[in-house]
Amino acid sequence: MQEFMARAVLFQDAVARSVGLNGTDLQAVGLLLSSGPATPGELAARTGLTAGGAVTAMIDRLERAGYVHRSRDENDRRRVLVTADPDPILAGVGPVYGRVAEQWSVYLDTLSDEQIEFAAELLARAAEVNRAEIDHLRGDARG
Repeated sequence: MQEFMARAVLFQDAVARSVGLNGTDLQAVGLLLSSGPATPGELAARTGLTAGGAVTAMIDRLERAGYVHRSRDENDRRRVLVTADPDPILAGVGPVYGRVAEQWSVYLDTLSDEQIEFAAELLARAAEVNRAEIDHLRGDARG
């Protein structure tokens, strides 16, 4: 598990660098795609960034890359929302993830349904353990 996690982090960093971003930038884009638009403060909380300037700089980089845009919240014009733009993201990093998905698909085709169910359960549990530890560490850092 330790090696898998290290390789996953290094892979994400390599993907980010291939399109001129850093790992946190790419994770922020992924979080916006999966969880929807966010205010800069919400995005900071999702990514764990604590300095307001760091969040603004990240959003600026992502906007320059064409991966996100800022807009005013229609319900509260004082709020700014950051939204991911899927088409440029897919054009930038889609080919890499497509190659990986193709390799995984070939491998998964060799597994039984029971093996796939076990793997899915294992990965879901690993994600939960990681999420809980992230929350714990972030709470410890603030308190």
